[in-house]
Amino acid sequence: MPSSALLARIAALPQAQDRGRPLGGLLLDGGAVAPDRLLDALGEAEATGAPIDRVLQAHGLATPDACLRARGRHHGLPVLDRDTTPPSPSPSLAGLIPPETCLAMRVLPWLVVGETLVVAGARPEDVEAVRPLLAEAWPQIMPALASERDIEAELAARHGRRFARAAESNLPADESCRDLNLSTPGRRIAAGGAALACVAALALAPTMFFAGAFGLALAAMVAGQLLKFAAAVAAPRAELPAPLPAQRPTTPVVSLLVPLFREAEIAGTLVRRLERLNWPKAALDVVLVLEAGDEDTRRALARADLPAWARVIEVPPGGVTTKPRALNYALPFARGEIVGILDAEDAPAADQIDRVAARFAVEPSEVACLQGILDFYNPQANWLSRMFTLEYAAWFRMILPGLARLGFAIPLGGTTIYFRRAALEAVGGWDAHNVTEDADLGMRLARHGYRTGLVPTVTLEEANCRLWPWVRQRSRWLKGYMMTWAAHSRRPGRLLRDMGGWKTAGMQVLFLGTILQALLAPLMWSFWIVLIGIDHPVAAALPPAGFAALVAVFLASEAVTLGVAFAALARTPHRGLGPWVPTLAAYMPLIAVAGYKALWEAIRKPFFWDKTAHGRSAPDHALADQKSV
Repeated sequence: MPSSALLARIAALPQAQDRGRPLGGLLLDGGAVAPDRLLDALGEAEATGAPIDRVLQAHGLATPDACLRARGRHHGLPVLDRDTTPPSPSPSLAGLIPPETCLAMRVLPWLVVGETLVVAGARPEDVEAVRPLLAEAWPQIMPALASERDIEAELAARHGRRFARAAESNLPADESCRDLNLSTPGRRIAAGGAALACVAALALAPTMFFAGAFGLALAAMVAGQLLKFAAAVAAPRAELPAPLPAQRPTTPVVSLLVPLFREAEIAGTLVRRLERLNWPKAALDVVLVLEAGDEDTRRALARADLPAWARVIEVPPGGVTTKPRALNYALPFARGEIVGILDAEDAPAADQIDRVAARFAVEPSEVACLQGILDFYNPQANWLSRMFTLEYAAWFRMILPGLARLGFAIPLGGTTIYFRRAALEAVGGWDAHNVTEDADLGMRLARHGYRTGLVPTVTLEEANCRLWPWVRQRSRWLKGYMMTWAAHSRRPGRLLRDMGGWKTAGMQVLFLGTILQALLAPLMWSFWIVLIGIDHPVAAALPPAGFAALVAVFLASEAVTLGVAFAALARTPHRGLGPWVPTLAAYMPLIAVAGYKALWEAIRKPFFWDKTAHGRSAPDHALADQKSV
């Protein structure tokens, strides 16, 4: 880049009287904003603490270029951009400051003019903050201004692959599941020994083998149902959300990371739903995370005409293509001190961020995460959507609140989760190889001494109501449970030290119990043959009192499932689904099918992300994606 272009900009710097003048006045001088609109924006800036130029941009009242030029006049600094004054591609400049630091500080060594290094930043104070890192190599530094988007785009162009590699390997190996597919001698011996023992037992003592397997299935079912019952009893009484304060005590910047992959059908709807959020748009940072090469979604977003508070980050290709990898890549680009995760089909409550911010403001720092409630806007689509709705009602409105009240670690849901950014970074973000990154992160937060709270805010989403896509989605979740359990349980002593006995026991029941129930459920169902007069080998080995006790256990288990479903349904707006609750028994075989698919994939392709397509089932009615309790 010829230095003459920069010298011309320096020569055109504003006169001294412009320096220090309010940005609003400078924008008025240039006709960049109307006086009445400026007055409204000044009021919002005063109330939220956001810079006036960010308020103006968020509401589309002034262009980013006009605001950047006004800021340059205010500080008496040259303004640079990638088009007219592109940064120097010299590798020597790229290595002056670690790229991660440049991204965190939004600064970039831009070019050299004579003996002077020009360093561009989104704010002059950011340039001053990195000056000590450059002082030895470059005693003469000239600050300049550039937009955050230009700085981020240049860093992504230069170092995107480096950031992507870090996103895949950010966790230490002993905290990640990325090596679970490696065939080591010890693992081969253990697997071969287990397989040989099972075959030998099946051949030599089949009744004993099936009795042992049945006993394991029964233990998993009883433990799981006892935990569910205890959580339902402990769950706080359902109440309407408390009214929000009339005035926000603080207005932190909140970043919403929304990973999108092949979501062209719903991308435009997503933007309209996010526009309903009441949170001041100047303090809202929506990051739409696309995978490289997903041109259909990119074109759909271009047609949606993104507002200034939303932007697109593209993840370079890598070893795996998963949601957690995309989130890890996008996190350093986010501006917020609170980071939330939403999915493509989500319709969050309008006051959701207000409730999250208000809760974080009064919680101690050890509360690192807040989990909201998930519900569906298409529960009446068909029988499968009704079952899914009943399942989510029980999980999010009774079981999770009960587990939290009992002091167990919370397996997070994949969306409507909000983090203190400092805590999220402290635990290393997400495991890029885990296909239920949310549940894994909930356990790691607990192991690092953090807690998860529940917040009464609802996000409505699309129930997956097509049979085979439902099985594929559930198999991914169960495979992730297998990976999470294996990753956390491979060093039992360390797990016990990190979580304590109570939380460790809860984790084993939640994860191992869920896995065993899905895989061994057919053994439990085999007892139905007794009702049609066929002898069951295990039942024949039981005394009459033992068989009666077994029947009582089965009936109690079903009673817990139905009772929790009815109680949870009473806390939702879907009370009309009550007659469908007894049909949950027919829902369970689908989970077993998904469990065997999950087991096969855990062995053959553990890191494969079986993508769920969205936008296939419309809301039940025009306002179904807006109203929730």
